[in-house]
Amino acid sequence: MRAPLLGVAVALALILGACASRPVGVLSPIADTAPDTTRVEMLVATTRAPSTDPGILFTGERGEKVALTAFTVSIPPDERRTIGQVQWPRRLPANPATDFATLNVAPLDGVSAAKTWLDKHLPPSGRVLIFVHGFNNRFEDAVYRFAQITHDSGSDVAPVLFTWPSRARVFDYLFDRESTIFSRDAFEETVWQVARDPRVKDVTIMAHSMGAWLAMEGLRQMAIRRGTLPPKISNVILASPDVDVDVFATQWRALERPKARFTLFVSRDDRALRVSSTIAGGIDRLGLINAQERYRELEKSGIVVIDLTAMRSGDALNHGRFASSPEVVQMIGQRLVNGQTVTDSNVSLGERIGVAAMGVGETIGAAAGLAVSAPIAVIDPTTRQNYGAQVQELGRSVQETVSDPGAD
Repeated sequence: MRAPLLGVAVALALILGACASRPVGVLSPIADTAPDTTRVEMLVATTRAPSTDPGILFTGERGEKVALTAFTVSIPPDERRTIGQVQWPRRLPANPATDFATLNVAPLDGVSAAKTWLDKHLPPSGRVLIFVHGFNNRFEDAVYRFAQITHDSGSDVAPVLFTWPSRARVFDYLFDRESTIFSRDAFEETVWQVARDPRVKDVTIMAHSMGAWLAMEGLRQMAIRRGTLPPKISNVILASPDVDVDVFATQWRALERPKARFTLFVSRDDRALRVSSTIAGGIDRLGLINAQERYRELEKSGIVVIDLTAMRSGDALNHGRFASSPEVVQMIGQRLVNGQTVTDSNVSLGERIGVAAMGVGETIGAAAGLAVSAPIAVIDPTTRQNYGAQVQELGRSVQETVSDPGAD
């Protein structure tokens, strides 16, 4: 066990050492604009505690109530950025010609104000996309990443972000995990309020990593408490879900054969998976089980598993392909969110999605090579900073383990 732990420490040190720092306070609105930029309007619901810094707005701690805020994010012209990437400013104020920039922040006073925002920004399609981020995300990480997903996917939706308290530190995994439990009721209420709006016709929920656990818990709770899921929920997309496979089975059963299409995005070369196999202590995560018998119930339900291994990745851990791969993020918007499947005959090689899609009757797990996000490994080199002390802490812990002759 000592050698793998040392390898984990070295790998993390190399990855974190490559992380470029970025300025703090990117959410302070700027007055400047630039030609050919795109504006993304989004509604944000959060259970985070507010910050006194207007450039940060919300911390990683837990708040006393749900806060609702409308954001306008500027995205530079496509010819000046890489599709699938968030272009963080290197200095402040941000330059909208080359950087993601915040143009407007408007706190909303209660559900009625949020409904007014939704009615104003709902497209003719009546579609809403609700996104839940994963472990180790600052508030600005979630806002800018979702702005990128919304823009790059070309989704004809009103974007709604649900962001929960994350301290954005690798060693605060347990705090983050408990924060998802803390946020279950708020997530359920957010989804319920959106779905019951008479003008909303279709809702897609997309959750990444630990956010997938929160989404499944919220949906399970909704199904139990309210008797069923709203029929307007047509798609649930779980990207690299950090969910115990046994827990997922109980969550799924509680949904009682939902009408919504469930899609899992997995990657067999997700480097987070390698770390997870070392630190998980043999506990099975969704997608890490070889025993196909445990997937019998899921196979019958028609869950679609899409293997993204063949796709290029924009992050060092191959963990965020659903958002960083241009082909994948565009496929999400053009097909899944817009009401199409990814398993019919209209999917051509020309679309370059390079995926293996499976449904009823095909083995989920073997051919798909399900991959799962490791709790410690949700580290996007383009969005992480200031982890030197944490890497040193891990290094000290590993050194103590290696030096202790009684260690296992």
